[in-house]
Order: sequence, then C-alpha cells, then structure tokens
Amino acid sequence: MERKAAAGIIRNKERSKEKFLDAVGQILETKGYSGLKVNDIAATAGVDKKMIYNYFGGTDQLIDEYISSLDFWSNVDGQSTPEITDGGQEFSKQLLTQQFDYVSNNKNLQKILLWGVAEKRNSLRTIADDREQNGEQLFSQIADPYFSENARQYRAIMALLISGIYYLNMYKGVNAETFCGIDLTKEEGTQQIKGALEKIIDLVYEDQNKKQ
Repeated sequence: MERKAAAGIIRNKERSKEKFLDAVGQILETKGYSGLKVNDIAATAGVDKKMIYNYFGGTDQLIDEYISSLDFWSNVDGQSTPEITDGGQEFSKQLLTQQFDYVSNNKNLQKILLWGVAEKRNSLRTIADDREQNGEQLFSQIADPYFSENARQYRAIMALLISGIYYLNMYKGVNAETFCGIDLTKEEGTQQIKGALEKIIDLVYEDQNKKQ
C-alpha cells in the first residue's frame, strides 16, 4: 500500500507540474510575458500557487524550466550526432531547415526569442549559454576539422543564417506578411526560404571543396 501511495503522489506531482508548465504557455500566448504572475499562473493551472514553490522553488524557476523546454539548440544533443562523411554538409542543411520549421510552428518560442533581446533575465542568459555550448560541440566535432583555416568563416555564415531564421519567423504576421516579396505565411514562401538555406550551405561547401 505504501508503494502504491508513493507512486500516486509522484504521478500527482508530475501532473501538477505539467499543468503549471502548460499554464505558463497559455498565458505567454494570450498575454505575453508581462502576464506571467504567480496568481494568474496558479489560476490557469487550477493548482494551489504554493505548489509552484514546492515543485519549482518559485515562479522564476517555473518560467525558466518552461523556456528551457522550448529552445531548439538547447535540446540538440551534440554528443549523438550521426556519422558524417561529407564534412557536415547534409547535417547542416537538416539542422537549419528543421530549426526553421521548429521556430515557425512555435509562437511561444518566437515570443521568448523576442523577450531575449528586450529584457535581461538570468534564465534567458542561461539558455543562450546552453545554446552556445551545444552549438560549439557541433562546430568543433564536425565543421571545424573540415573547414580548417576557414572554420571561422563557416561559423559566421551559420550565425547569419540562424539569426535570419529567428528574425523572419518573429517578423511574419506581426506588421507584415511578406519579406523581399516572399509571403512568409504561405507554404510556397516557406519552401523558398528553406531552399535558400540549403543552397547557401551547398555553395559554402562547394567553395571549400575547391580550396582543398
């Protein structure tokens, strides 16, 4: 009986934690990050606000856990990259196009990215640091050995492409739908942008192959 009771407590705790995390997402979607107040989170979750402190340590830690769960690069495992035989060319294209879709389909992540450039917050800095650490593993294990003395240039190109992915997805649907005449809200426009990402990577690797 004690074992069943303990299991029930654990399940209830996990359900309550999930309700709190879902509540953060709902409020962020409807009210923005200014609406993330402890009473509103608890009311939306339908769980006593005391449990926020019991389960997470406080509202900030709850919000931090939600932010961490959404970030693309912070959830990329740099230790489990596939076998690479082309210097990371196809893997680079796959990561960029997947990231474009991931950001495009996640409105709350778009708001968090905007939050990250509008306000200083420890969790947002931690996410940025984690993103850099995971990215560094991928660069150092795959791209740097292949590009050798041109590795920094490859990193700079990736920085421009990733920041472009962030901006285009934050931009669309707010004050406009098109960028350079491409409708970012339509599938055709999405495919054109992803095709351009792949084309740039192909050109970068093609140029490096000529130098080798």
